[in-house]
Amino acid sequence: MDGQLIAFTGVAAGMVALPGADFTVVVRNALASRAAGVATALGVAGGLLIHTALAVAGLAALLVTMPVLFRTVQLLGGAYVLYLGISGVYAARRRAKDAGADTGADGGSTATGARRALRQGFLTNALNPKAPVLFLSLLPQFVPDGQPPLPRTLLLATVVVLLALIWFPAVALLVDRLGRWLRRPRTARAIEGGSGAALTALGLVLVTGPLLH
Repeated sequence: MDGQLIAFTGVAAGMVALPGADFTVVVRNALASRAAGVATALGVAGGLLIHTALAVAGLAALLVTMPVLFRTVQLLGGAYVLYLGISGVYAARRRAKDAGADTGADGGSTATGARRALRQGFLTNALNPKAPVLFLSLLPQFVPDGQPPLPRTLLLATVVVLLALIWFPAVALLVDRLGRWLRRPRTARAIEGGSGAALTALGLVLVTGPLLH
């Protein structure tokens, strides 16, 4: 039994499950529909695939050692998360104004909503500037001495993506399962407004804060 691989899986599971922008976006979109929640979850996993591929290729090291490039990614990520947050706050306010009206839905636009949700999940994760730092600091610690680093790093990266493919769709399905209660107008407004505020705060930290590394 590979003890290091087991240890890495535990650490990576905690890292994937840690609440952040990804989690918030999945929950918010899952409130709209199961399809949107699962699509967002798959998008997040796709973003992680980009980060792990960069780590395997060694390109993440280049990103971290070039402050201008890193800051650019940080600003892009922060701006996108900020956009999602402000959109969520606005949607909650609009939902409150339309509380008495029939806003039931998106009817035939489920496919379009799922595509948009997939894109949101992907961009939220792919533009996360913390991810390259995490992968560069974490993956090498679990490559045993004497082993070729590339196959091992590829294996570890695969574990991370698989964990994301389990965790985020599970979150989306759980939110959908609780949907009858969570989609009550007052509860939905509170969650949408709260998630929007959280994403806005995260985006502001990224845009106005110093380099994360």
